[in-house]
Amino acid sequence: MSIVVTGAAGFIGSCLVGYLNEHGFNNLILVDDFSREDKTPNLDGKKWTSEVEREQFFDWLKEHKPGIDFIFHIGARTDTTEFDYSVHEHLNVEYSKKIWEYCTANNVPVVYASSAATYGNGEFGYDDDHELPYKLQPLNAYGISKNEFDKWALKETKQPPFWAGLKFFNVYGPNEYHKGRMASVIFHSYKQIGSNGVVKLFKSHRPDFKDGQQLRDFVYVKDVINVCYWLMEQFYAQHKVDNGLYNLGTGKARSFEDLVNATFAGIDRHSKIEYIDMPEDIRDKYQYFTEANMSKLQKAGYSAPFYSLEDGVDDYVRNYLSAGEYY
Repeated sequence: MSIVVTGAAGFIGSCLVGYLNEHGFNNLILVDDFSREDKTPNLDGKKWTSEVEREQFFDWLKEHKPGIDFIFHIGARTDTTEFDYSVHEHLNVEYSKKIWEYCTANNVPVVYASSAATYGNGEFGYDDDHELPYKLQPLNAYGISKNEFDKWALKETKQPPFWAGLKFFNVYGPNEYHKGRMASVIFHSYKQIGSNGVVKLFKSHRPDFKDGQQLRDFVYVKDVINVCYWLMEQFYAQHKVDNGLYNLGTGKARSFEDLVNATFAGIDRHSKIEYIDMPEDIRDKYQYFTEANMSKLQKAGYSAPFYSLEDGVDDYVRNYLSAGEYY
């Protein structure tokens, strides 16, 4: 089987490449911006057959006409602090449309990365039903772009043989070393503990949330790639999974304080937390609560248990961050 992974050198994409290798899939076409040398270690030791620059991919497809069996479109501009919508529109909307159109024309199933950022403040809840995207008001350009593509996909009458848009909640785990400011709170907490033994968390700027009690649905990357792989398996086993949008979180919101406590526990130290003001540029675009309604994926037949926050963070801290390892 020939499988395309876009965003293959990034955080989730590189973990997925490793997972596919573990399951015997080495005939992989990796698509990304490979000029970023800080992402190179994410692919060390992994196997693939072709490496294609992101902006050359569609020309490459025309020229090489590869027989592709499945596409995981994980690549995206994910920087929530990038306020220039045109950047997100090009990579997250227009590029995704081209992927979709290729899959439709060539009868290739596709799983793509959407985002919980589409839900905005959560005033309409966190249900992955197909009426909701038209009401949603994301808080940043990234979330808007992801929602725009979801809406476009839902309206398309010409579709791939199977498609799923996975609304990733707060994903954490190995291979995010290159992400800088956008890396998970666990990654930053671990670094801060190493530097001065104290983790700084944002104060709450809402009276209904205490400091450190802002709640998010944190999902371990190993669960994310497991769901991606399961969807491909179902398609080839001819088990009917409906096309559409699916939440991908744990279904259980946890506090940032819980997250930091678990990080300290992963290095066998007592917690020490200091609260600081949230930067003004993100203060009005900050989600105080997210929690995935996971019933749709469960009804589709996915029954594997998700890592608890404590178990996921412990695995990440002990086996990757502390060891300097990649997935």
